[in-house]
Amino acid sequence: MHIQWYPGHMTKAKRQMQEDMKLIDLVIELVDARIPRSSRNPDIDELGKNKARLILLNKADLANEACNEAWSTHFKERGFLVLKIDSRNRGNMKAVSALIAKAAEEKRERDRKRGILNRPVRAMVVGIPNVGKSTFINTYVGKAGAKVGNKPGVTKGKQWIRLNKGVELLDTPGILWPKFEDEIVGRNLALIGSVKDEILNREELALELLAFLKEKCAGELSARYGIAEEQEPITLLFEIAKSRNCLKQGGAFDEEKATKLLLEEFRGGKLGRISLERPIQS
Repeated sequence: MHIQWYPGHMTKAKRQMQEDMKLIDLVIELVDARIPRSSRNPDIDELGKNKARLILLNKADLANEACNEAWSTHFKERGFLVLKIDSRNRGNMKAVSALIAKAAEEKRERDRKRGILNRPVRAMVVGIPNVGKSTFINTYVGKAGAKVGNKPGVTKGKQWIRLNKGVELLDTPGILWPKFEDEIVGRNLALIGSVKDEILNREELALELLAFLKEKCAGELSARYGIAEEQEPITLLFEIAKSRNCLKQGGAFDEEKATKLLLEEFRGGKLGRISLERPIQS
């Protein structure tokens, strides 16, 4: 799936992020636990070099737990602090605070040696569109401190949010990169909703999802829709349409309605805890 999507505000956001890096101590990067590789903007590693780094595997409740553990190990081995979270769950935030404190230990020690006491840790929250940044910030702060939406590109401006006397958060717009060199990356981002559906061939996307589920997640489709999985993806889509009455007047197959239903149910976790990526062994 070939996708190129880079609105003008994203170019501006990247330039602003470069400037803002001078102001912060810690980069908190949210990735989607279902696609941790695809949902990481490679620019962030360059922009955030020499800063403390924390990766939050968000939507971990939607991803396969064995894969969550594998990704946690993968990132820890590369020097990141890592935590699995559901950004809607306030119960996760105590662990986030503990990791921020751990990440800030060196900074606080430098401040102490300079005679600087009680300066807040300034953290930048980054992530591509639709990985849950604003929801995370709202849950963490405990009030609607950042605009939240379920479509990519809602947060277009910079916002500083004071969490407490010890931590200040800088929200940033979600930024993608101009070109996806790997078609699988584009497919994965489209599947989780980080690319606007309006620019996609959603039927093609649904068929690719069905092919993946048939090969890698045997049993999930039959459990959800009561259909036999030993069929071609287009036939599976038709069977889903029949099982959920996605039919036009006269009984014709409503391809568009079935496609929308399948993608929404995958994104909402109704097909089970499914990870689209595993770490590459190295």
